[in-house]
Amino acid sequence: MGSLDRSLIAGLSVFEGMAAADLDRIVGQARSMRIAKDQPVFEQEQDALSFFLLLDGHVRVVKSTPDGQDVTVRYISPGELLGIAHALGRTTYPANAIAAADCVLLAWPSQLWPTFAANFPSFTANTYKSVGARLQDAHTRVIEMSTEQVEQRVAHALLKLVKQSGRKTEEGILIDFPISRQDIAEITGTTLHTVSRLLSAWEDQGLVKSGRQKVTVVEPHRLLLVAEGHVEKG
Repeated sequence: MGSLDRSLIAGLSVFEGMAAADLDRIVGQARSMRIAKDQPVFEQEQDALSFFLLLDGHVRVVKSTPDGQDVTVRYISPGELLGIAHALGRTTYPANAIAAADCVLLAWPSQLWPTFAANFPSFTANTYKSVGARLQDAHTRVIEMSTEQVEQRVAHALLKLVKQSGRKTEEGILIDFPISRQDIAEITGTTLHTVSRLLSAWEDQGLVKSGRQKVTVVEPHRLLLVAEGHVEKG
């Protein structure tokens, strides 16, 4: 396999501020891999032998509960690290990572994490900044679950996914990876029936269009009003 080029990672936020020589050292120790849609990148409680950078595609992070339920926690977009268990002081992965679409990733052995942390301060700082943002996102979700109506939670989730991976189309802003109504239900802590009812009502009102594993936000400003609890609760 030919050597990987630093252009794969240059410009990504986690490598911001790093010299070209350091980028060469980092990417030179990576291996590229492809994961087909619906296949695991890694599994919950599996030994964390590698950490990863998503180059293309989207990854769904799913937490399995003690009673056997699977809950979608978040989605990983291109340019983000995943599987960074060692940065969290763990030796196993805390959740499942499943390809939501065909994915291309870089992988490094987890045994390199201490070396990267010691030798590349910018990488370490950027990584923990990302971890902090994810924790803040988790706290926000807890507050939403505790204080918001289900209509607001679903609207917030759709708007966040649009911000994360939206692509403009003639119909509106498409969430640019396959996402089912069940996925939305898991993210927002509600039921498939409730999500289906809301999306159907919002389609009638012209806010969204949805199909099998596909959601387009037609009127983001009106959907924001729903998220804020003002109008059009379906």
